[in-house]
Parts: sequence; structure tokens; C-alpha cells
Amino acid sequence: MEGNSKKEHRALLNQGEEDELEVFGYNTQTLRRAVSLVASVLTAGVLPLVFYWRPEWRVWANCVPCPLQEADTVLLRTTDEFQRYMRKKVLCLYLSTLKFPISKNPEDTLVADCHSVINRAILKPELKLRCIQVQKIRYVWDHLEKRFQKVGLLEDSNSCYDIHHTFGLGLSSEEQEVRRLVCGPNAIEVEIQPIWKLLVKQVLNPFYVFQAFTLTLWLSQGYVEYSVAIIILTIISIVLSVYDLRQQSVKLHRLVEDHNKVQVTIMVKDKGLQELESRLLVPGDILILPGKLSLPCDAVLIDGSCVVNEGMLTGESIPVTKTPLPHVENTMPWKSHSLEDYRKHVLFCGTEVIQVKPSGQGPVRAVVLQTGYNTAKGDLVRSILYPRPLNFKLYSDAFKFMVFLACLGVLGFFYALGIYMYHEVSPRDTTTMALLLLTVTVPPVLPAALTIGIVYAQKRLKKKKIFCISPQRINMCGQINLVCFDKTGTLTEDGLDLWGMVPTADNCFQEVHSFDSGKAAPWGPLCAAMASCHSLILLDGTIQGDPLDLKMFEGTAWKLEDCNVDSCKFGMSDSNTIIKPGPKASQSTVAAIVILRQFPFSSSLQRMSVVTQLAREGHFHVYMKGAPETVVRFCRSETVPKNFPEVLKNYTVQGFRVIALAQKVLRMRKLSEVEDLARENAESELTFLGLLIMENRLKKETKLVLKELSEAHIRTVMITGDNLQTAITVAKNSEMIPPGSQVIIVEANEPEENFAASVTWQLVEKQETGPGKHETYINIGKSSLPDGGRGSGYHFAMTGKSYQVIFQHFNSLLPKILVNGTIFARMSPGQKSSLVEEFQKLNYYVGMCGDGANDCGALKMAHAGISLSEQEASVASPFTSKTANIECVPHLIREGRAALVSSFGVFKYLTMYGIIQFVATSLLYWQLQLFGNYQYLMQDIAITLTVCLTMSSTDAYPQLAPYRPAGELLSPPLLLSIFLNSCFTCIVQVCAFLYVKQQPWYCEVYLYSECFLTNQSNFSTDVSLGRNWTGNATLVPGSILSFEGTTLWPITTINCITIAFIFSKGKPFRKAIYTNYIFSFLLISALGLTIFILFSDFQDIYQGMEFIPTVTSWRASILVAGFVHFCVAFFVEDGILQNRELWLFIKKEFGFYSKSPYRKWQKKLAEDTTWPPTNKTIYSGDGFFVNRGYESPKQVPKEKLKLGGQTTEQHFWTRL
Repeated sequence: MEGNSKKEHRALLNQGEEDELEVFGYNTQTLRRAVSLVASVLTAGVLPLVFYWRPEWRVWANCVPCPLQEADTVLLRTTDEFQRYMRKKVLCLYLSTLKFPISKNPEDTLVADCHSVINRAILKPELKLRCIQVQKIRYVWDHLEKRFQKVGLLEDSNSCYDIHHTFGLGLSSEEQEVRRLVCGPNAIEVEIQPIWKLLVKQVLNPFYVFQAFTLTLWLSQGYVEYSVAIIILTIISIVLSVYDLRQQSVKLHRLVEDHNKVQVTIMVKDKGLQELESRLLVPGDILILPGKLSLPCDAVLIDGSCVVNEGMLTGESIPVTKTPLPHVENTMPWKSHSLEDYRKHVLFCGTEVIQVKPSGQGPVRAVVLQTGYNTAKGDLVRSILYPRPLNFKLYSDAFKFMVFLACLGVLGFFYALGIYMYHEVSPRDTTTMALLLLTVTVPPVLPAALTIGIVYAQKRLKKKKIFCISPQRINMCGQINLVCFDKTGTLTEDGLDLWGMVPTADNCFQEVHSFDSGKAAPWGPLCAAMASCHSLILLDGTIQGDPLDLKMFEGTAWKLEDCNVDSCKFGMSDSNTIIKPGPKASQSTVAAIVILRQFPFSSSLQRMSVVTQLAREGHFHVYMKGAPETVVRFCRSETVPKNFPEVLKNYTVQGFRVIALAQKVLRMRKLSEVEDLARENAESELTFLGLLIMENRLKKETKLVLKELSEAHIRTVMITGDNLQTAITVAKNSEMIPPGSQVIIVEANEPEENFAASVTWQLVEKQETGPGKHETYINIGKSSLPDGGRGSGYHFAMTGKSYQVIFQHFNSLLPKILVNGTIFARMSPGQKSSLVEEFQKLNYYVGMCGDGANDCGALKMAHAGISLSEQEASVASPFTSKTANIECVPHLIREGRAALVSSFGVFKYLTMYGIIQFVATSLLYWQLQLFGNYQYLMQDIAITLTVCLTMSSTDAYPQLAPYRPAGELLSPPLLLSIFLNSCFTCIVQVCAFLYVKQQPWYCEVYLYSECFLTNQSNFSTDVSLGRNWTGNATLVPGSILSFEGTTLWPITTINCITIAFIFSKGKPFRKAIYTNYIFSFLLISALGLTIFILFSDFQDIYQGMEFIPTVTSWRASILVAGFVHFCVAFFVEDGILQNRELWLFIKKEFGFYSKSPYRKWQKKLAEDTTWPPTNKTIYSGDGFFVNRGYESPKQVPKEKLKLGGQTTEQHFWTRL
């Protein structure tokens, strides 16, 4: 019973999706709430502040757990590694507020859609439903399934038949009203945050609260100057943050503002057409598409076709043709019916309809699928409003360091309490001084200092035309060790040039027609296919569409025109496209070709088809074009030349892009039959027509960039939708696969009736240079891999189909392939994303560079996605390069490394600065003393503040080092650096503190001021001190003036300058320190000023700084001590802690190895004499792959469990 109650208390929201959440039910208790209220008053508002930071504590304090169906408050928790909490109130909506009567009979449905959650959510006879609003999405309580479900969309369980027949005639006005109440408005509303609200959010940050406490304490003790400086800096920081957030809010608001004001026409059941504002649309409405329109919702096309610009989603402004959802009478969900290609029927919110083509049965119609924030555009806006937190070790380690410094401060607090209580100082002064020591360890400038490096890096990237919408990822770029590249438009030129066409006749390839001479393609079936099988459109007199289609069409020298009255003598619809021979076209027997219907190209299908009619012919033709391997599957075998594989390979190994074309004649006479023709029926029993050969040259920058990445030991991988042999050739020509390396093609096959799933390994023997122009033939032979080729000298290549089979049937084999997989061809967008994720599971830090079209998912999935786009900020990826080549990749990695090293340097400096001040202040506390205001001010503003603002402005080193910087703060070299420098500081300060007491001229000034004034004439100085020297001490008149303070201050100040210098390391990740002119000047100035103050004999300076004059020899001793400290610290930091060879030697001697899964696999596979397998076939068994030459069956699940999950990457610094 108790287990059942717990089950009802918890449920999952968006199960299996990226934004999955756990939801827990709670009921507010009056007594608990009253106790919390009293506690809030007694703690002077501290408890509400804690509740603001920890919403789960507020729920636990005020509520008791209960079943979700009875809850008035829910607690939501993310299921990712961050486990973040949110608190939401359960709201009730009442249908009785509607203006028409509603049946209270439980048997009656309120909406016609039997799949809709609305019918299961409304409680009768109360006519109410319970809902929550989470990140702009509304969820209602489903009484049948006992969980919260999303509303504002049509359920995916609807079949094609349901969509056509349930919604085909429109919704009734009553159902529209019900849906409007339940689903909310179709609006993507981004509130412009009020300035006061943004200010409150900033000020209530835990660090700022601690800072406010610190500054209040310092002001109360008379530290006015430094406190005011920090207050000014904090105010500037907060104002800039608020201004930036406000600007982002305004920009986002303006971006979506027009979306909510579109006037649309819908069809209402039994009432006909009705015009209304788009915010009133509901899922299920019939939307009429009159012509050009910015889509205000997601909708599925049910009648007619249209052309849309999806640039907002993909970053490419290429027109895309959308076709209507087919009339199919089955119960299969409509998305499953179309498999991965369902998008060809869907019009996405925010995209532009630029042309409509009615079917002849009325206007173009679409059923509203999703509204508001459920749409594609809404999802995009939500991803900006609620970005996914970054799991980067630097940030979690920074928090741990903060906790350590705070703990150090707490120790100091108790130490100060003990000292001051022992000397019987008043409780008020004791508490004040203890709190002062508590605040010394955590520097107030820490937040600004940690982000300043990213700000500088962002500015430098902008100069290189690389724009960033996620600055936090810049530090992540410093850890990238694998970069995936798309091929076409990324490694190779974007535009394809026609090289030639190879027609077929009598089951044989004919002579190649070359386009070099500029002559158009000769007339024939292949030319007809080239002229008509495309998705080009005529827009304002200009032909627009896919660049490949455009090049192919230009090769025919035909012209495109819309059907007009004159052309309609063929009896075609005025929405059809007509192709006619141009003046330069080869002589043809056909006056025109009319495109009647399109089956659009899809990356997942790798083909497209059209149904056409040649002028004055009574029958129809189907033309198909696509990947040769795909097209051949749909052709009659007797029409495919027997030497097809050899001819195809001949062209693909030369790096050509090869397109195959095919056709068939339809046995139909009526246009209505064409309209109802299913794609699978059209695309069958085709006649193979020939090949179109297109040249795709490497960009001139590609080879140099890949060489630079290779020399930096950064892996490069090609993920492309193109042919495998073409990809291998491009990889070899670009030297992604180095000369002399072996390529092994991995081919996997799905299980069949009598055969299990299999993987075949084929070794690409060698390259032979043919007689033609750059002709390279790749032979796949039976030889085995030579001994010299084992280890890292081999590269796996595979297709998307093989990847999918291995992913499903040989999962334990996948990591072994990925650690040496270089070429992944014929990859669908979904497979690209999956591959990036699998690399990340092996603990690679993955960069992805693509053109933003089919790469959107992979660009977002990667640690650093770089889109090559002309727009300043592409929504497809965190980084956008306006320079359309891959030079941006090393630029980004260099800046990432420099920013990461800068962040580490600043963090180390501030940690050491806190420790230096903590040690010095603790020593002075021993005799109830402390530094003076101006002493602190000199260190805090003249050194620390300027160091933090300028240390990170050092430029990135122009050459990529063959290793990465440390990725963790909690790494041995960094911890040793902090520890050893702390030891050096303690030794120097303690020795100075004790040694000054041994000097013959020393006296305890704070106890014996008369002694000091009597003996001051013995000092070798011209300063005459008056008896009115009292300083500005806060406790007793003598609490600052002392020989100890006068000695410790220059030592600690020189120490601060020392660590600022040694933590500003230049090469190999940043330029030398002297190139940062401002930082170098400030550091030299600070050192000069410190030495000047130390050796000056001016009374005003000594009186202002609250020093006591000492003998010159003692001052020289202080300077020598500082210099020796600098030499020791510099040698230890630069000669030992930053000595890579030394750490590699220690690793080797003590047997330390990387914990990263990919490193483990590399080590194990290098020791495996049977790997890689060559020229053999392996079959699956028992659900997972077992390579018996490598591991025993019993080990597999354990290894899979151990190596399958993602662990934290550790570099050579951090793995020791």
C-alpha cells in the first residue's frame, strides 16, 4: 500500500525526451506555513532568501507529500546530472466560464478527437481540469493515465485517416472555445522583464549577498575607500548585466512580436471560412493558405502543395517543397506512416510560405498541429529562455574551491575569536574582528574575474568574424580533441560544377558527355530527367532552389516558367510548373514538360521523384534522382548495366559527386489518378537512365587546416551524406587520412530470416593512379593488414546504414570502431547527432563544423558547434562563422585554450591572494593588530583589481600545441601550485614576522608607544614623527602601527605581484606576457610603487600608509626576501609544475593512465593482436557482440557497463 502511495506521489513529465522531468505531489499545510512565516520574521528575512535559492526546501518546509491527483503544489526535478528543482502551483480551469452549455454526462466527449487528452482531463460534473505551467508549456492532469500530459498539440497517435476525416472539415465553434480555454492562446509571448525584477534577481545571487555582508562589515570598520571601490565595481557589473539581459529580452520580444499578430483564414465546421487573429488558433483548426504567409503555428498539409523557406530553422534559405499528407485508411500513427520523412508534410511555425499550388479541389489547406510554445519556433525560443546547463568540470571545481576558501575563512573566524577572547577584548570588537578575518579569504572580484577571460575571447572571435550565442562554451572549446566535419560546403566547395553525364542504352553505359565545352546536354530520357526532376521554383522571375538542382537544370539549357493561360492548353492546373527548351538547348522532340507532382528529396530517403507529362502525350512519366546505390534499388535489374559498381567506383574514387537518374511510364490517363498516386507505387519498376557526374573541389584552406589540427593531435572525422568512396577519396586528398595509412571499410547488414546481423571488414588495398586526369582507383582486396599498418595507422570507414546496424546489434563493438573511425558516409541528420553523442560517451570533447542545413542536430549536440553561415548568429549552433571555410575551427580552439588558461590563471591568483592576505592578517591578529586602510587599498585596487581586469587580455598563441590545457581545477599540478605557493608565503611571512622581533631597534609599538617615540631618533631616516600620529585604527590607537605590519606589507605586496607574473604563463597557449602591454605596464608600475614606498623617507607617505620608518638595511633585506621568494616560486611553477616532460615521466614511472574510455580502448586495442579484423565477417549473437580473440564472453557486460557511460575527461595534467 505504501509503495502504491509513493508511486502516485511521483510521475515523469515528457518521458524519454530531452526535457524530461520528475514531478512530485505536495499539499500545503496551514501549520507548517505558519511556522515558516514566524521563522522568516525571526531570521530577519534570511529564511525566505534560502527558500529562494532552494525552492525544494520551501516545499518541504510548507507542504506534505500526497498523490499527484490531490496536490496543490508540485515539485519538479530534472533527470539530468544537475538535478535542478522547480516549484509550481497547480491551477484549476473551469469550463463553466464558457458562454455555452456543456454536458455534464461522463459518457459525452467534449472534443471530437478520440485521442485527445482533453476528454480525459476534464472532471465531471464539476467541469474543471487541473494544470501546471512549466517553462511556458501547459500540462493537464490525465485522470485515466494518472499523469500530467502536454496540451496545445494534436496527439501523435492520430493516423492519416483521423487527420483527414476528424479535422478535414474544421472544428465546430464550441470545440474551438473549449480548446482555447484548455490549450491557451497560440502566442509566443516573451515578456520584457522589468528592470527592477532583473535587479532583484541579480542582487539576490548568493555571492552578491555574501558580498553585501562583507562590504557592510568593512564600512562599519572604516574601510571606506576600498569598500566604495568594490561597491562601484559591483554596481557597474550589475548594471551591465541587467542592461545585457534587458537588451536580450527586448530583442527576443521583437523577434516574436509579429508572430502573434498574423491575420489568418480558417474553416469552421458548418459555418465556412472565417478570418481571425492567429493567437486564436487551436490544434485541429483548418488553416487556409492563400499565398505568401509567415506561419503562426505548426501545421500538416492535407490538400495542395506549397513551397516554404525554412531558413529560420536550418540557416539555409533554400526553398523546400511540401506535399499533402496521403489519404491512407489504416490506424498507423501518421508520423510512422511517413517514417523519418514526415517533415515533408509539415509546415513549421516561423517559416515563410513563398508559393502555394492548389490541387484543383479548392484552396491549399493544412490542419493546425501545434500552437504557442509547442511549435518549432516556440521550442527555439524556449531553448534561448531556458538554456541547457553546461556540464564542464571547471565550473563545478570553481564552486568546490569557493567552498574550500570559505572553510578557511571559518577556521580564521574561530582563530580570531580565540585570540581576542583570550586577551579579553570586548565581545563586540571580538565578533567584528573575527568576521573581518572570515571575509578575507573570498575575494569580492571573483565573479567578474572568472568571466572576464571569456569576454576578451568573445571580442577576439568577433574580430575573426566568429559570432557566439553561448559564451560559456568558449572555455569548453579549449578542451576539444575531436572535430567532425561535414563534406559538401565545408571541406569542399559549396557549388558543384557539372563535369559530365553518362547515359545508358541497351543495358550499357554510353560515351561520356562532357560539359567542359559549354554544350548543353543532348536530348534524350536522361536530359528530360535532368530538366524536370528537381524542386526549383520561379520566384519574381528568378529560379531558386537547391544549388545541385540549379546546376543540373542549367546543364540542360531549358527554361522554367509558371503555367499561364497560353500554356494551359495542355489541360493542366495553373499551379503546375512548365519546363521548355531554351535558345541554347539541344534540339528536342518535346515542346514542354509539365511537372504535375513532386515527392520531395529527403536526407533520410536520399532520393526525390516527380510525376510529369510531356506536351501532347497522353501518358505520364515518373523521374527519380538520388544517390546511385539508392536509385538502383528501385530499378528493374535488367536496365542496370552489369558494370555499374565499377563505373560508379571509377568516378567516386576521384572525388566526384555522382547522381543517378531513372524513369518509368505510368499506365494512367487521368490527372486525378496521379493526385492519389502513393510514393511507393510511383517509385518502383523504374528504368535506369544513367549517371550525372558533378565535380566538388576541395577548398584551398581545407588541407592546411586539417594538417594543423593533426599536428595538434586533434582527431578529425568526416560525417557526410555523400557516397562512401567519394568521402574516402576526399579524406585522402585532404590528408584527413594521412598518406600510407590503411582504410578498412566496415559493412554491416540487418538480420534476415535465416541469417543473424553481420559485420564485414574489407581492407582497401592500395591506390593506383590511372591514365586519366587525377584518376585514382581503390581496390578492395583480400589481403590482410600489414604489420606496419596495425596500431594507429588504420582508419575505419562506414555508411549510415552500417552504423545503424552496429548501433542496434553490435553495441559493444561500436566503441572499438569509433576510436579509429574516420569516415561516416550516407549519414542521415539523426545518425549524425547520434554519432556525436557516442563520441561524447567515450569522453571526447567534440567540435562539429557544418553548413547548418542537415547538421543542425549534430551542431547543437556537440560541445562546440560551428555553423558556416553569412548570418551573424545562427540559431542552429552556438558558434557561427561568417567566413565560409574551416579556418574558423583552429581559431576557435586557440581562443578557447587561451580563455581556459586565463580563467585558471585568474582563479589561481585570486585563491593565492586570499591566502596571502589571510596568513598576514592572522599573524597580525596574534598581537591584536591588522593592516591599515591604505595598505589594503594598495593591494586590493592597485594590484588585484587591475590584474583581474587585464591578465586575461593576452592574445592566444598563434600555433596550436600538440596537447590541451588542464580541464580541471582539482588537478595535481594546480593543487600543488596552490599548496607550494601557500607554503612559500607562510615561510617568508612567518620568518619575517619572527625575525623583525629579533632586531636591536625593535620595540612593541602597540604596547610601548613611549619607547617607540623615544628611540625613533636612532633610525637612519630624516623623518620626524610627531606625537599626534594616531592613524585611523578601529579598535585601539596602536592597533595598526607596528614593525610587524611595516615588514609584512611590502612582503605580501611583492608576493601578490610575483604570483600575478608567474600565473600569467604565455606559450604554448597564450602569447608571451610582454605582448600584453597594459598588464605588463601595470605590474611594473605596481612593483615600482611598492619599492618606492619601501625606500622613501617622506613623512607624508609613511603617515598616510601608517608605516614606521626602519633602517635601510632592513628594507633591503625585505626586498631581497621578496626577490628570493620570486625566484623560488618561478622555478617551481615554470620548471617543475608546468614541465610536461617531467609529468609524463612521473606518469610512466608510477603507471598512471587516463581514465577516459577512449584512452582505455586505444590501449587495449593496441595490445590486441587480432585487431583490427580484416577481410572477415562476424555475426551477432545473444544480443551483444563478442570478439573472442579480444575478450571472454563473461567480461563483455562488465566492460560494457564500465566503459559505456560518460565519465569526466582528464587531461595529462589532471590524470596524475
